Amino acid sequence: MPVYEYLCDNCGPFKDLRPMAECDDPQPCPQCQDVAPRVILTAPNFFCMPAEKRKAHAVNERSAHAPQTLAQYKASHGPGCSCCSTGKKKPARLMTKTKSGAKGFPTARPWMISH
Repeated sequence: MPVYEYLCDNCGPFKDLRPMAECDDPQPCPQCQDVAPRVILTAPNFFCMPAEKRKAHAVNERSAHAPQTLAQYKASHGPGCSCCSTGKKKPARLMTKTKSGAKGFPTARPWMISH
């Protein structure tokens, strides 16, 4: 549903979310309940952005007002989660050097050539 602007003679402008079928109908002012006509005060906003970006904005807006509970966090980050810090240091990566100074990592991708 679109948002329309209305102008109350007593209280000033206000916005209301209304169905398109009721776009020209006057609406009661939320403060004084007087009937206010619809006016166009600002340029219309069109959502001409990709669906992925629109969805990301919606998720960010929702998460700003409703943070995860501890139970929700634990459900998505179980024990041993690689993205969460466990306080333990990871072991140092094994590295070898040849006489020419070339580095090699024998445990990491043996099919790759290092330089």
